[in-house]
Amino acid sequence: MPFVNIKLVDGVFSPEQKHDMARQITDVMVKCEGSEAFREVVWVLIEELHTDGWHIGGRPFEGPRSLLDTLGRSKQVFEMINGHPITRQEFADLMPPKTKG
Repeated sequence: MPFVNIKLVDGVFSPEQKHDMARQITDVMVKCEGSEAFREVVWVLIEELHTDGWHIGGRPFEGPRSLLDTLGRSKQVFEMINGHPITRQEFADLMPPKTKG
């Protein structure tokens, strides 16, 4: 039996949205397997986690503000990269870790 575990921030989706999400995920699993009979053995667990347990970039999650801050930092990092690194090492060479000091 396939088991799909979805973790969400608490309170973002309504019960109806979560039920719809589970139905759609089940539909995808049935489509991938190729048989409607598969539907009855697809398990979907949606877990909602309190915001105290979420962190992005090592910082506590603060909802949309965190997402916008993360996107802003990502844009800054992207703009600092010269060239087009294709390996982890090339990327590390172009973006060495910050040192505290």
